[in-house]
Amino acid sequence: MGALLGFAAVCCAAPVGNAISAYVALETGVQDTGGIAGGGSVADIPPRMLAAYRRAVQQVGKYVPTCRGMRWQVLAGIAKVESNHAIGRSIAGNGDIRPKIYGVLLNGSGAGGNTTVVPDSDGGRWDGTASGERAVGPFQFLPSTWAGTGKDANGDGTADPHNADDAALGAAVYLCGSGRDLTKRSLLKAAVLQYNHSGAYVADVLGWIDQYTAAARDPDLKSVSGKVRTVLEAALSQRGVPYAWGGGSALGASYGLCCSPSGASGAAVKGFDCSGLTVYAFAQAGIRLPRTAAAQAGVGRRIPAGLGTGALAPGDLVFYADAPGHDATIYHVGIYLGGGQMINAARPGTVVRLDAVDAMPGYAGGARPW
Repeated sequence: MGALLGFAAVCCAAPVGNAISAYVALETGVQDTGGIAGGGSVADIPPRMLAAYRRAVQQVGKYVPTCRGMRWQVLAGIAKVESNHAIGRSIAGNGDIRPKIYGVLLNGSGAGGNTTVVPDSDGGRWDGTASGERAVGPFQFLPSTWAGTGKDANGDGTADPHNADDAALGAAVYLCGSGRDLTKRSLLKAAVLQYNHSGAYVADVLGWIDQYTAAARDPDLKSVSGKVRTVLEAALSQRGVPYAWGGGSALGASYGLCCSPSGASGAAVKGFDCSGLTVYAFAQAGIRLPRTAAAQAGVGRRIPAGLGTGALAPGDLVFYADAPGHDATIYHVGIYLGGGQMINAARPGTVVRLDAVDAMPGYAGGARPW
């Protein structure tokens, strides 16, 4: 496993990018088609892959009885970054993935970011070449690692890293180590760091784990009603829609613009940026908001940052600024859901999702447009 591509800060976004490990950049390319399905009950994972993740959770105790806290979301976070859940491949009923997924040849050439020569360990059995080593399958195992970790999850007599079931179980066993308690955040981080020795990689994977975990829970809106509920339901209905720089209007998702400060173009992405999402959600309750986050801070009753996030109520706009206290520097807006969470279109490469209010820097208070 290797280091990640660099992060890039963007306007209306946190300073964290959706990076893919240089060691696992697929030769055929990876397209991010979004994150969480509408309603938030499951992620945008092919059903057969999701079944493999869940099966691995059920089976891992056989191999690591003392492992605690293994969840399908943990495996999904790894597979999202490593192969985008094998999206674009055919996944057979027995779990075989075709065409097979190969990473770049680790010959030190610099292609795909690799700078270290890794000698062949399998004679090309799994990675298709005896001239060197390359990561394989949806969880991008090096053949040398797979030799000690691979498991036969589907009972066909072969532990195959190109099989969804086998690869997911192998990843679960590898992450569990000698018996980690993955309910502890520190040990979960350690497990992901073992998978790829990069702090950036850990942050990216944990972000997806948190995203999938949040998506599996339906927020309780029983305590809200009227326009507030309309706004929240409208925003929540867009979970899973991709972030598009400049995208979104009162009518819904739209193709965005080029380009964000980091150079990300939304021109080919139909979705929302942060303020586009708020414009849409509030329009469903008959409330017209300005298009930019900074301008939205001037609508309704302002909630000073000095009061803390405890002053926020469901349906409030939540702002973030480069220089809190100076609204002209506001770069991001979300919609407060309650319980310390907001509905958020965070940055290019992500989707509309639930995030903690403190997940972004520069809290600048809120506004209540009622």
